[in-house]
Amino acid sequence: MTSTIEPLSGTVEQTEVAARTDAFVAELSEWLRIPSISADPGHHGDVARSAEWLATTLRRDGWPTVEVWSDTAALPAVYAHWPAADPAAPTVLVYGHHDVQPADLDDGWSFAPFEPQVVGEELRGRGASDDKGHIAMVLLGVRAHLAATGAAAPAVSLKLLVEGEEESGSAHLAELLAAHGDALACDEIVVTDTGMVDRETPTVCCGMRGLVDLEVVYRGAAVDLHSGQFGGAVPNPVTELARLVAAFHDDDGRITVPGFYDDVREPTAQERAAWAALPFDEPAWLAGSAAGAMATAGETGWSTYERLWARPTAEVNGLHGGYAGPGHKTIVPHSATLKMTFRLVDAQDPARIKPLLERFVADRVPAGIDADVSTGGPGVPPLICDLDSPLVASIREAMGIALGAEVLPAREGGSGPEALLTTALGAPLAFLGVMLPGDRIHAPDERAVLPLLLRGAESVAHLWRLLATRHLR
Repeated sequence: MTSTIEPLSGTVEQTEVAARTDAFVAELSEWLRIPSISADPGHHGDVARSAEWLATTLRRDGWPTVEVWSDTAALPAVYAHWPAADPAAPTVLVYGHHDVQPADLDDGWSFAPFEPQVVGEELRGRGASDDKGHIAMVLLGVRAHLAATGAAAPAVSLKLLVEGEEESGSAHLAELLAAHGDALACDEIVVTDTGMVDRETPTVCCGMRGLVDLEVVYRGAAVDLHSGQFGGAVPNPVTELARLVAAFHDDDGRITVPGFYDDVREPTAQERAAWAALPFDEPAWLAGSAAGAMATAGETGWSTYERLWARPTAEVNGLHGGYAGPGHKTIVPHSATLKMTFRLVDAQDPARIKPLLERFVADRVPAGIDADVSTGGPGVPPLICDLDSPLVASIREAMGIALGAEVLPAREGGSGPEALLTTALGAPLAFLGVMLPGDRIHAPDERAVLPLLLRGAESVAHLWRLLATRHLR
């Protein structure tokens, strides 16, 4: 494929990236054909195959140290290290993941999800954007950086950690970090698994929300009961669970769990003003990124970006119970199940939120109902970047050169292991990614916009030079 991007920066890095476009698309397409679905044990062999593919590619590129880590309970992760020629140069760890979300043609894909295809300027396939496309972007950026500088080593010491189970919750990442803390020691961390709010408005993610999950099972009778003989005389677990769901929000969309907001750190006036200045076409957003949703909703008094980036949420992911087949089955179901996730914002601690949720449910279990309540694992803390840090400043400058525009600060509503990374490794963290809201990550027909991936690779190529220059200053 020939690049569809027009030169913006006119830099040597841009030229080197553009010259490698065809090989980049072919290489990434090959990787996307490996269905590395970490959530499905039947595909764990493919996760291992994906890790080996990446390790082989890194060795071919000349990375001096490349290892596939399979010595913990974690699915295979890939580690690489390329020291700078200057031993005093800073060490930067790039984090991403090579596992992908489940995907099947029956989910609504218009093509086989692991048979990638180029359509116009898009590369389509599971993982094209999240996150194989962005890891491939980093590799291309390193190649362009070396070619542009004519050096045999990058301007900063580079380390790479590409884990194999982020899409299933990074359940063993803490164990992986503890086992390999010495190898992963670094001065700064760059995360690829992120994006921009809009193609025409370059932004850099400066914060992500945390996450706590909740599962509640209500049980009544031992079996389903005849609704004529027993309905109205015994508790209905589905009805009672629906009442619990309704109790989680007030009429203004605010979460009613006592103590839930005690630690919330609200965005500053300056942040709210900056976000308000970002373009937002609500009808287009609803029709496109929100897949035809018919209206915005959420906590009263906050804009859509603010609701997504700086407000906590309580979302029902599933409410199940009773008969769902054709026609009617006149029963009082014997059980019902609720699955919820709670997105947390700056300063909220999952360890403090979990018992609040458990108490909220326990206080509302009606007579005649047995309840099983689980809040899963430890949860995911939120993370907010320091907007004034040299790392964030360097990323904004690098992206600005490549994209030909000022790069504005933003946040994302999703959650990831970033807080764990920065805490375990004791290093500041920032994001560099070019995913778009319309990339349909975790959804059918995932895509990456190739011109943006190439611009992202150019940003990566500039970043190592800028970080080394700042260090010398």
